[in-house]
Amino acid sequence: MLHFPVTPEAALGAGFESRGHVNGAADAPVTIIAFSDYQCLQCAFLAASLKQIRLTHPNDVRVIYLHAPQTNRDKDNLAIQAVEAADLQGKFWEMHDLLFEKQTEWSALTPADFEAWATAQASGLGMDAARFRSDFEGPVVADRLQQANQFTAGVQPFAPPLLFVNSASPYIALADFASLDTVVRMDALTARQFSACPPESIDPLKQYIVTLHTAKGDVVLQLYPEKAPLAVNNFVFLARSGWYDGISFYRVLPELRVMTGDPSETGLGNPGYLFETEIATGLRFDQPGMLALDNDGPDTNGSRFFITLAPIPQLDGQYTIFGQVLSGLDILSALTARDPQPGIFLPPGDELISVTIEER
Repeated sequence: MLHFPVTPEAALGAGFESRGHVNGAADAPVTIIAFSDYQCLQCAFLAASLKQIRLTHPNDVRVIYLHAPQTNRDKDNLAIQAVEAADLQGKFWEMHDLLFEKQTEWSALTPADFEAWATAQASGLGMDAARFRSDFEGPVVADRLQQANQFTAGVQPFAPPLLFVNSASPYIALADFASLDTVVRMDALTARQFSACPPESIDPLKQYIVTLHTAKGDVVLQLYPEKAPLAVNNFVFLARSGWYDGISFYRVLPELRVMTGDPSETGLGNPGYLFETEIATGLRFDQPGMLALDNDGPDTNGSRFFITLAPIPQLDGQYTIFGQVLSGLDILSALTARDPQPGIFLPPGDELISVTIEER
């Protein structure tokens, strides 16, 4: 492995992105840098995860791929020639994905047979086969291959893959899609977070009526500013800031409760700050429709909230209750069941389209 600590800049110098292949916008909130080679089994696993990440988060992720060929593998250089020749026809990522997906197929070939196989694949990807063959052995590809080998020789010992995710330190956690998806969602959330709790802006003597506009219909709630002023002030601030717009109900436990309020949709996100838990006398989870803040323990309230679908007395004294459903319990009961677990990827839950606040 690379000697730690190592950063991409230390290994490649300033402007290293220009020597890699980039997918995604330069201003994406999450940058993933992958050093990899095409005959490595672990690299193929990582490439499949990163392909899903690219497709799932087209606006939030920039992936930078850099070659790290290994001298003990017979077709590493040939694979680089293939993707670089494809790049000259604007097809780098298509050939990159194909080589990893068909790794078992072409790894069994002799080096002498690889070029013909790669040319056939290039043609299948819509490339000019004659130009591909010419570029495969051409000076531009040869120069890029030399640069890749010079890099690897300069950082020995090195065993790819090596991954960086918005960090100067290598990513050493699980690299399956579900795990990376959680990391990406949490990192992307930082671009939306606030630096401090919101200023006090509500009037405890007013009524605050909330409408949750969901994909299944509207849910109307009344807030309790006099009983939970911190929670109500926070909720109103976030709602008016658009924090809740276009997110999902990330956990729906039928006949129990529904949960939302986290733009990362992981159930782990927060608005960048935490605040105290408010336990008001007389408020209990003794009926359906109680609105409360979710937390990770005492005084860790943020943006996540839940609404009960039944009495849940075991929650009493642990969560801030700050409102109650006036209408729409049937809408909440119709939401699609969803219970995310670590390491398991689920499709998005039903959408919370927007939240409106009416003062009376």
